[in-house]
Parts: sequence; structure tokens; C-alpha cells
Amino acid sequence: MANFVLVHGAWHGGWVWRHVVEGLAGAGHRVHAVTLTGLGERAHLMSPAITLETHITDVVNAIEMEEMDQVVLAVHSYAGMIGTAIADRRPGRLRHLVYVDAVVPKPGESWSSTHTSATREARLMAAQASPDYSFPPPDPAVYGLTARNCEWVARHQTPHPGHTYQATLDFDPRRVAATPRTFVNCTQPALATIDAIRPRLADSRFWDGAWLSGGGVRVVELKTGHDAMISAPDELTRVLLDCA
Repeated sequence: MANFVLVHGAWHGGWVWRHVVEGLAGAGHRVHAVTLTGLGERAHLMSPAITLETHITDVVNAIEMEEMDQVVLAVHSYAGMIGTAIADRRPGRLRHLVYVDAVVPKPGESWSSTHTSATREARLMAAQASPDYSFPPPDPAVYGLTARNCEWVARHQTPHPGHTYQATLDFDPRRVAATPRTFVNCTQPALATIDAIRPRLADSRFWDGAWLSGGGVRVVELKTGHDAMISAPDELTRVLLDCA
């Protein structure tokens, strides 16, 4: 039996992993899908006080309270910031880190660092105009979702805490790279805000060479959109099971 902790990306919640949770639990594993503060069923906690550190603490506490070791930690999109932080700060708790079409930052970068200036400006302006310093979700069609899946996600998405957007993360790349890693590259359609991350996956200079060394890394392509846990849950579940 393996231990899985699943962390959603921006505007989402633990709900987004529903089919993957069913698949992993059905295979006999322990699974915990975290919902980050201010999102999903915890949207009532939205506050300008929420930061990247709040969300890192959410996941650290989930691992601690669930008393999980040798965790396969799957982080989606924005939550790549969180997974990187946990591999740096709690490497002994992890068995494998899975970046699901996620941000893989350089030390000192923020989630916003690889975005276009137009995207950054639009999100920051929206946050500044909001009473709780949040910015609204995009149309789920950008994730490649259609019909019922698109409608379902549109009903469930909630605004995202704005102070997570430009918060920088300092970490030791070699300590993070000591944990075996998998990047799930969702390519049809590819999400524009992840496009700047994709060249890093085969770059021998990334993390001063640590990315391609350490505990080992692999890239798995899924020919689906950004929300693979919805559009290709069986395929993503198989990738996660391979990591266990």
C-alpha cells in the first residue's frame, strides 16, 4: 500500500481529483486530496492574509496529520511551487514528487515569474480591485475541457488568493532533486502559462544541472489538456501508480 497526497492548482480544490482518488483507492492505496485555504470547500476562508506559505503549511500539515511517510506527492499547475517547497523542507517524507503540468521554479522565482507581462498585469489588477485580494478563474475551456467537464469545472472554480502570485520561493535545488521526480506533460492542448516550463525539462543547465540528476527524473507525455485529472483520469492514475 502506498501513500498518495494530491494537491490541486489555482482556482481548483480537492474536488478536481475525484476520479483519480477513486482509482488509487480502488487499487488499495491511501489517498488524501488536499484543499488549499481559500479555495474549493474552503472558499469561505478567502483572505488577503493567505500567502504561498499558507498553502505550503496546508500540505505539510496534511501529511503530518494523516501520518504519512514515503508519500507520492502529486502537485498540479500552481502547486508545483508547493511541491518544490516540500521536497526542500521535508524530503524525508517523500517517495516521489509528481509535477502534473506544473510550475517548476528556479530558486527565487514566483509562480508569476514565467508568465507574460500581460497575464501578470491582468491578474494583479484584478486582485487589487477585489475586496479580498483575489483574482477570478479563467474559462475552463483553456484547459481543453468541453461539454459536461467544462461546465462542471466552471461551477466549481473559485477565485484564487492574490498574494500567492508574486511570492518567491527559495530552495536548494540539489536537495529537491534528491527526491525522484516525474513531470506529466499535458500537450493537447498545451496551456500557455506552462509553456515556459517545458524547455526546462530537458535542459542540462536547469537547477545548475541538478534537475537531470539526483534521485532521477522522467517526463511522461499525456495527449490531453491541462486538467488531466478530469480529461484523462485513468491515464493519470496509471502514471501515479507507476511512481509508487
